[in-house]
Amino acid sequence: MSHCKQEGKDRIIFVTKEDHETPSNAELIADDPNDPYEDQGLILPNGEINWNCPCLGGMASGPCGSQFKEAFSCFHYSKEEVKGSECIDQFRGMQECMQKFPELYPQEEDKESSPEAESESGSAPADDSASPSQNDSLPSSAVASEGVPPTDPQSAS
Repeated sequence: MSHCKQEGKDRIIFVTKEDHETPSNAELIADDPNDPYEDQGLILPNGEINWNCPCLGGMASGPCGSQFKEAFSCFHYSKEEVKGSECIDQFRGMQECMQKFPELYPQEEDKESSPEAESESGSAPADDSASPSQNDSLPSSAVASEGVPPTDPQSAS
């Protein structure tokens, strides 16, 4: 007879050989054609962020997921003239969290110095559109511009 045991946050389920020999009666839910998250991309038709988008590469659910969501939401909903310029603190918090998990979030200099990273990534540069700038010395207008040049030429220097 199978039984369960709880050890801290983990739930351990012991099953018998007979349990494994019996065919599963689990029913899979068919894809719902009306699922609002299916095939929608990063931004849903209503303008909200699709946190389930595979394009985020798991960033929204990793150990720094809450910090990522906070920073990305701030940027997405930004109404500032330099989009996201008010989100520096959120991106800094996300970056600090990511630095605590270097095995999951390698830094740019780590990627460049590793021959394995070069062979895995190929010659194409990584898309960093969902991550903050690694350079804290950049002016705030350059950090959150996402391809939009600063409106004031003086602020770019």
